[in-house]
Formats: sequence, C-alpha cells, structure tokens
Amino acid sequence: MQPILLDQLFDARERIRGLVRETPLERSASLSLLAGVPVWLKLESQQATGSFKLRGASYAVAQLSETQKRLGVVTASTGNHGRALAFAAQQQGAKAVVCLSHMVPPNKVQAIRELGAEVVIVGHSQDDAQVEAERIAQEQGATFIPPFDHPHIIAGQGTLGLEILEQCPEVAEVLVPLSGGGLFAGVALGLKHQRPAIRAHGISMRCGAAMYASLEAGHPVELDERPSLADSLGGGIGLNNRYTFDLVRELADSVLLLDEPIIAAGIRHAYHEERLVIEGAAAVGIAALLERSIKPRGPVVIVISGRNVDNGQHLRVLNGANE
Repeated sequence: MQPILLDQLFDARERIRGLVRETPLERSASLSLLAGVPVWLKLESQQATGSFKLRGASYAVAQLSETQKRLGVVTASTGNHGRALAFAAQQQGAKAVVCLSHMVPPNKVQAIRELGAEVVIVGHSQDDAQVEAERIAQEQGATFIPPFDHPHIIAGQGTLGLEILEQCPEVAEVLVPLSGGGLFAGVALGLKHQRPAIRAHGISMRCGAAMYASLEAGHPVELDERPSLADSLGGGIGLNNRYTFDLVRELADSVLLLDEPIIAAGIRHAYHEERLVIEGAAAVGIAALLERSIKPRGPVVIVISGRNVDNGQHLRVLNGANE
C-alpha cells in the first residue's frame, strides 16, 4: 500500500500546485517557551477554504476525466471537506453535491452553498450523510469522493507533510488533529518516509473519538457522534475502512484525547497569544502542549488545520463558556 501512496503523494505535490496555497510555518514564541524547544505552527487555516481539506479535494478532482466532471462529484462531510470539494469542483469545472448531517454548524453549511454546491441535510451523523451520498452517487452516475479513506485524499493531504519537511528540516515531532485519519496518515507518511525517526502524534477530543476507539479494539468500530468544540473531528471511520485505519495504526507514535475545557483553552491561547481565530479541531495540538500531554524532545510542528469556526461559538469560548 505505502509505495503506491508515496507515488501518488509526490504526484499530488505537482498536480495541485496553483490549486492550493503553500501555507506558512510560523514560530510560536509562547509555546516554544512553554515546551522548552522550538514550536512551529503550520497554518493550514490560511488555505482558500479555511482548512487543509482543499489539498485532498483538489487532487481527487484533478484525477477525474471530463466525462466524470460533467456527471459530478458527491461527498459526505462534517463541513470542511464539503467546502473544499465544492471549491475544487467549481475551480475545475465539475458540479458537486455535498451531504451533511444536522450536526454540522450553520456557518459551514452556508459556506458550501455559497460555492455553488447542492447541499443535502440528512440524519444526525457523518455516517448517515455518507449513506445518502453513496446513494446519490449511484443514482446519478457521479463520482463519490470520501472525506478521508481514499488514496487520492490521503495523498493530497500528505503534501502538507512534504511542505513541513521543506520548511523545517530539523522537525522532530508533529502534532496532527486526528479524526478519520486522512490528514494524519498523509502527513505522517510524507514525513516518515524521509525521516523515520520523526514522531507523529494524533490528537482528538475525548467524546466520540472513533479512530481511537477503533485502534483500542483492533478494528474499525462505530461510536455515537456527540457535540464537541472540535466538531470537525466528529464522525466514524467506516466499518469497511480500507486505508486510514491501517496507516494510522502503523504510523502513529501516540494518540491523545483531550477534554472540552482544554480544547477551549487551546482556542483561547491561539487567539490571545498567536492572534489566530481557529476552530476547535485546529486547536487540539496547541491544547495538548498546554496540558503537557506531550514532553517534546526537539523542534515541534503543530498542524493548525482550519479556521472555520462559528463566530458565536468562538466568542462564547473566549468568554469562558461552551466548555
């Protein structure tokens, strides 16, 4: 599996040039002081759609034939992947349908509609949305592009790992938000194939962390999706997971779970100390350092995965609520 994915990862690096931004890597003075080693923030929040998801979506759409683009693409999402796919489809001349559950925040739903995609709201979990997306794809002859468990998605996200290594060759550890595993698998693969000693830590919320529960069980399992400040990390990994479960199991040096108050602290730290407005899922790496869940041994890169937080929720968190 890995040699094929590695080939696609380097192909993705070339194919998505001009479609996505090479995002900045900025040193955090406050976190470096706290950790006792240099800490860098990889600002995927500065992508055009506000999250890393644009990488995988752009590469997946770029693989399609003109006929496939005309028939369209369909996906299920907790918000950011749907927004990225809608943007990539618009950019590359394809139509898009995005299926979302009622758990997805209204700001993310509206952003997808504004990009011209058809939005279907169904059920109360990403799994419910995925069932509907697969049905629509079969009915319309469209291409189903999943949010994480697909080689093109993993390879696209993996270009982030290549960028990190180019920008910070001395990186020793990387902290990556972990949900379905597409981001984590791609980044860890992109880093470790060149520097196997780099330690990759997956960070998630404690309530409803499906990948963590699956790793503990030794196989993919289902969990109830529950409200969290890190809503982008919600959803299952799929009982028929083909790629990300095995890759995360192989490449993760640790998987850490955070309670809601520490995620809120990460959001507040990002705002007050780093001048960043980010969503809960993007704050988990910062939060893990604040909680001292990790004792870093060298330069650390934290992936700041997205900025698409509801303004009202962000204000409540800054005021000490929503924990």
